[in-house]
Amino acid sequence: MIVRQLSEAENSSRRIVSPDGNWESTRLLLKSDNMGFSFHITTIYAGADFRMHYQNHLESVYCISGHGEVETIADKRCHPISPGTLYILDKHDEHILRAHSEMKMACVFNPPLSGKEVHNRQGAYELEAEEIEA
Repeated sequence: MIVRQLSEAENSSRRIVSPDGNWESTRLLLKSDNMGFSFHITTIYAGADFRMHYQNHLESVYCISGHGEVETIADKRCHPISPGTLYILDKHDEHILRAHSEMKMACVFNPPLSGKEVHNRQGAYELEAEEIEA
């Protein structure tokens, strides 16, 4: 069994802050845990407005707190995000995430992240990244 506390993970190398200043993510479950997915608690900072395109991963995102919207590039549809909203990028959807207030999100990635990933120029995470040491 694996047991981790968010408060402890936030004060460790599991907390990653984006170089662009849009978000921070505490990676509670990673590839090295051998569960087949990774699980993160991510904070999207108020005012963030950025494009992502997870070409190598599928992602599900559940909003715990805050408000914003996600726009899918292919059809230009905007979907409001508020506490209790789940959105699923099941087709490697290219999208824009906008935070009207600070948002706390629970995120699941498949395949799992190794730990230190940040978005590349295409807004994706690379498949092979540096791992966080346990």
